[in-house]
Amino acid sequence: MVIRVNRTPNKTLDYIGLYCPEPVFKTRIELDKITVGETLEIIADDPAAEEDIKNLVKWTGYELLELSKEDNVLRFFIKKCKGG
Repeated sequence: MVIRVNRTPNKTLDYIGLYCPEPVFKTRIELDKITVGETLEIIADDPAAEEDIKNLVKWTGYELLELSKEDNVLRFFIKKCKGG
């Protein structure tokens, strides 16, 4: 079950059609660009992106606010924390 909260990301990145390792690399680059407290929405359809991006968030110390999957499309909301 996914609990949906009304989220308005600072930036949305559409990685549909990109495959490993591009979604996780591009996500890392964008996370480095945003400021603490801002959020990114990532949309991807690469099956590997789910674990790759979850691991990136854990490793950088950012916060995965939401992860949802509809059909083959993954949607991540990531908040940049000062720990990253």
